[in-house]
Amino acid sequence: MSSSAWEPSTWRSKPIKQAPAYPDPKKVTAACDELTRLPPIVHPAEIQRLKASLRDVAAGNAFLLQGGDCAELFSYCEQSAIESKIKLLLQMSLVLIWGTGKRIVRIGRMAGQYAKPRSSPMETVNGRQIPSFRGDILNGFHEDERELDPRRLVQAYHHSAATLNFIRASLSSGIADLHRPLDWGLGHVQDPALKEKYSAIATSIQQTLRFLQVINSRQTGLETVELFTSHEGLLLEYEQALTRLLEKPATLTSPETGGTASPTAEGPAAAAQPRKEYYDTSAHFIWIGDRTRQIDHAHVEFFRGIANPIGVKVGPSTPLEDILDLLRTLNPDREPGKVTLITRYGATKVRDLLPRHIRAVEDSEYEGCVVWQCDPMHGNTVSTPTGIKTRKFNDIYRELQETLKIHKEQGSYLGGVHLELTGDAVTECLGGSEGLGEDDLSTNYTSFCDPRLNEKQALELAFLIADHLSQEGKGIAVV
Repeated sequence: MSSSAWEPSTWRSKPIKQAPAYPDPKKVTAACDELTRLPPIVHPAEIQRLKASLRDVAAGNAFLLQGGDCAELFSYCEQSAIESKIKLLLQMSLVLIWGTGKRIVRIGRMAGQYAKPRSSPMETVNGRQIPSFRGDILNGFHEDERELDPRRLVQAYHHSAATLNFIRASLSSGIADLHRPLDWGLGHVQDPALKEKYSAIATSIQQTLRFLQVINSRQTGLETVELFTSHEGLLLEYEQALTRLLEKPATLTSPETGGTASPTAEGPAAAAQPRKEYYDTSAHFIWIGDRTRQIDHAHVEFFRGIANPIGVKVGPSTPLEDILDLLRTLNPDREPGKVTLITRYGATKVRDLLPRHIRAVEDSEYEGCVVWQCDPMHGNTVSTPTGIKTRKFNDIYRELQETLKIHKEQGSYLGGVHLELTGDAVTECLGGSEGLGEDDLSTNYTSFCDPRLNEKQALELAFLIADHLSQEGKGIAVV
């Protein structure tokens, strides 16, 4: 555990992975100076509300749904793309409420997921070597836009701010108002037994909503929800520029529950004394990726000093001893819900690896402190014989189902799922009730990075999770 003094810039003294080699450092400095003058994208009060919600998840009293694009593009900053993801996450959360009987915490991979780690800085396109596409915050996808451009740092800020502004406006204007009808069409489901099961769940949800509306929906939270934003904190120049020393809010108010709660357990006397903390105001939640979680490297150094809730990807290459070292470095005060461990092993490896990782945490001083979240996407990426990157729906669900079983066996709580998805009718992942095959991938494969679940596959996965969890008991929860 590191006990040395921390500032937003101390990461610069550490070795770093996935760092871009900009050709003109002066332009990077100019862009970062501009970012430091711009206002925060998110507010500490919102970050503290998310932390309170994640404490509930860590305690087993709520469930986390996190989803969105693999690599968000600047061009996704438009009305229909944003609305489709909001509506999909809302509909999935309703299904999960039915299955869990718990409040759902929603986090979008939106308004900032513009950087992607790459295994190589160069790639071969049309027979020639060019820089790899590393996300819109660094360079463009088209061959003539591959040079790293520091101006994109400021462009990323403005696209993030515009996306989040529209999310907030849409939510406050009633896009999540459940008085509005939702599309529960299941015509794509080919298996009759499966269609009957999904239809029963959808009917139950609709009947519950109608009941709540009749008895006085103004008190059921049907009009609005909270949707927080997240991205991988990969580009530390950007994250540092948006990290601010700000006053910690004294109390929290949730528009979903209408209640207030203290952000700390320190009591009224401590809450009355204003205290400042460093908040990364680029997003509510950021995570450390599988390639950048080295204990003595720059990303862990940066993350250890911010007050945001944070995630850490945990996979087959994660040494068992590193997990506790990471927790002790990133969360020395053992704050419940501060750290989310995002597990991503692959369907064939989860049974062997996850139980050992669970025991390492739950048999330590961090018992009950972390949020366990399953990312069933990244460990299940394959390529077709023609070289198209894809994922099989059955593998995604198998890893998720196995993860649920293992947590039950170990006496721990799987608190959430982390999915790459889109609200559009893309054809990037194989299978699901649509029966997408390899020949269908070319129909509408639009991802510039990893394959995503389309809206039907994502909703189907929510149905499957809900059906699994409902076998363990369910009830009605606050939407």
